[in-house]
Amino acid sequence: MVIKESEVTPESVYLNRRQLLTAAGFLGMERLLSAAGAVRRNPEFELDRPITSEAAVLSYNNFYEFHGTNKQAVKDLVGKFSTHPWTIEVGGLVNKPKTFDVDDLLRTMPLEERLYRHRCVEAWSMAVPWTGFPLSALIKLVDPKPEAKFIRFISVKRDKEMPGIPSQPWYPWPYFEGLRMDEAMNPLALVVTGLYGKPLPKQNGAPIRIVLPWKYGFKSAKSLVKIEFVKSEPLTFWHKLQPDEYGFYANVNPKKPHPRWSQAVERAIPTMERRPTLPYNGYEKYVAGMYKGNEW
Repeated sequence: MVIKESEVTPESVYLNRRQLLTAAGFLGMERLLSAAGAVRRNPEFELDRPITSEAAVLSYNNFYEFHGTNKQAVKDLVGKFSTHPWTIEVGGLVNKPKTFDVDDLLRTMPLEERLYRHRCVEAWSMAVPWTGFPLSALIKLVDPKPEAKFIRFISVKRDKEMPGIPSQPWYPWPYFEGLRMDEAMNPLALVVTGLYGKPLPKQNGAPIRIVLPWKYGFKSAKSLVKIEFVKSEPLTFWHKLQPDEYGFYANVNPKKPHPRWSQAVERAIPTMERRPTLPYNGYEKYVAGMYKGNEW
C-alpha cells in the first residue's frame, strides 16, 4: 500500500508553523520557523501500511526515564522536562569536535520528512512520519579520524525532571547506545527533531533523537546530549543489563526469537492487527550488505 499525499502532513501545518511551535512549548526558537517551512516528504520512503494515528504515537511510549512499564503514563509525566535551550556535544575521535546548539543545527541541516516503519523488540509496531536529517550530515561536520570505528550516544539524565530515573536506581543511567560507523553513515540513519510536521514531543525523545528503522526501537536513543566517536565497540544500556536478550546490533529479524517471545509476528498499534515481521523491518535493500549474517 502506497501512502497518498493527502495522508501525510497537510500543507496548512507548515503555513501555520509559528502557532504550532508556540503551542508545543518551543517559545523563542525563531530560527526553527524558516526550517520548518522548508520540510517536505522524501518520496523514496513509502509504506506498505497506513500511518499510525498521531494520538497513538504520542500516547504509547517506551521512555524509561519517565516510566518503566506503563507506556500510556509517559505522556503525563513529561511536564517538568525542559527541552529548550538544548545543546549536544559531539567529540571523541574527531578532528573538529563541537558543541551544537540545537536551534543553530536545525537551521543548517537538510530537514525532510520520512515515513518509517517502527518495530519494538516487544513485538509491537507503528508507522511514523519523522522529520529530521541524515546522521551522516552531522558526522561530516566533525570530520571523524580514521581510527573512529564506532559511535556512542548518551541521553540526558535529570533526576528532578525525569521521575523514572530516581524511581529505578538499579538502571545504569544515563541511557547509552552505540553504532558501528558504517551503520551510522547509512542513509537510513536519521537524526530526528520532529513528528507529524511539528517539533518532536517530549515523550517521543525531544528535542533531538536518533531513529534507525531497520533495528529494534531501543537502539534509537532519545533526548541526546552527547555523541562520542570511539575506537572499540561500546557497551550499550540494555546489552549491559541483559546481554542474552538485547544485542549490540539488534537488527529486526523474524527468525531470531527473543528468549521470551517470538519475533515472527508483530502487533500494529493501536489496532493490534497482526502482521508478519519483515527482515530488517523491510529495509533489507538498504542495510543487508553491511552484515555477514543476521547480526543480533
